[in-house]
Amino acid sequence: MAVGVAQLGFRLNSTPPFGPFSQRNRPRFPKSLESCRRKLISRPLSSSLVDEQQISFTEPENLLIEALIGIQGRGRSASPLQLQDVESAVQVLEGLEGVLDPTSSSLIEGRWQLIFTTRPGTASPIQRTFVGVDFFSVFQEVYLRTDDPRVSNIVRFSDAIGELKVEAAASIKDGKRILFRFDRAAFSFKFLPFKVPYPVPFRLLGDEAKGWLDTTYLSRSGNIRISRGNKGTTFVLQKKTEPRQRLLSAISTGGRVKEAIDEFISLNQSVAKGEPELLEGEWQLIWSSQTETDSWIENAANGLMGTQIVKENGQLKFLVDILLGLRFSMNGTFVKSDTNTYDVTMDDAAILAGPFGVPMEMKTKFNLELLYTDDRIRITRGYSKIIFIHLRIDRSK
Repeated sequence: MAVGVAQLGFRLNSTPPFGPFSQRNRPRFPKSLESCRRKLISRPLSSSLVDEQQISFTEPENLLIEALIGIQGRGRSASPLQLQDVESAVQVLEGLEGVLDPTSSSLIEGRWQLIFTTRPGTASPIQRTFVGVDFFSVFQEVYLRTDDPRVSNIVRFSDAIGELKVEAAASIKDGKRILFRFDRAAFSFKFLPFKVPYPVPFRLLGDEAKGWLDTTYLSRSGNIRISRGNKGTTFVLQKKTEPRQRLLSAISTGGRVKEAIDEFISLNQSVAKGEPELLEGEWQLIWSSQTETDSWIENAANGLMGTQIVKENGQLKFLVDILLGLRFSMNGTFVKSDTNTYDVTMDDAAILAGPFGVPMEMKTKFNLELLYTDDRIRITRGYSKIIFIHLRIDRSK
């Protein structure tokens, strides 16, 4: 268990060589960068909003970010298709020329946020708890140009509680590889004026406290780093995240979501072109500004839960899984009434059990205001002025 804490951010020698990306089932490298470029779908509004003073990504880096959008638990909940998309985007970047000899560059220095790892839940119970849970933020600090070079893994529980920091003495082997040995760990709680040592007997762990980390890609902007550990685990880390990532992070941690939405929409207003459209596809609700009521059927009818399916010719469906194969379905229509608003009528409800259905007498009308949309995320203001955030879950469109 103690070793598991030390493994946050990289893998130690004690971990068996298994995972979703063994050499046998590793996804094929895309034939050309151009083929990956074509995967970036044109959007009615820009999906890679950029604060020019803080952050910039190349097109292949944006491809990786696109693949990461919507993956929870830093990879723990990723589907096989999502994992393949991420690994393909990672391999594209590893095949490009980033910063040469990244361990010799000052761009590798600083605090990096762990965005994705191929195996977030396969070690100790502590690692599964910390790395696979979105509520905790996980970072890695790299400081190699000091009298005491160090690489540290940090779990921040919240701004109000504090963090756990596991430190390793580090040395540079070559232009890509960092060698490390964990030697101390401590909790820093906001409500205590002193650190609380984490009782890990690093000296007694021997080689199990050692490891290495290769940086296989470091962006020239210093914003993205891809690393692979000594047991084959892949890590994607960022110093600065793009607006959609910050918004989804706020939703995951449950902190300052409305502020993140305001920032996101404000940034979008400066780059939006043309009229936004309600895009076809399946959209999963991930957040709303109103909590659910005690009545699940009221929640379902008002779009406060489940999936929203937008079809051609102005057809709309709410679909909610209830239990034991039962589903709630409600169909309706939408008509564009202004630049970014729609009149929605939902009037055909039923409880479904396989191919059979039991009709229900329900009807609701409301205005839907489209605040932001791209091919992966959508923000609307709907029933009773509630703000809704949906993620697109169908990959065919």
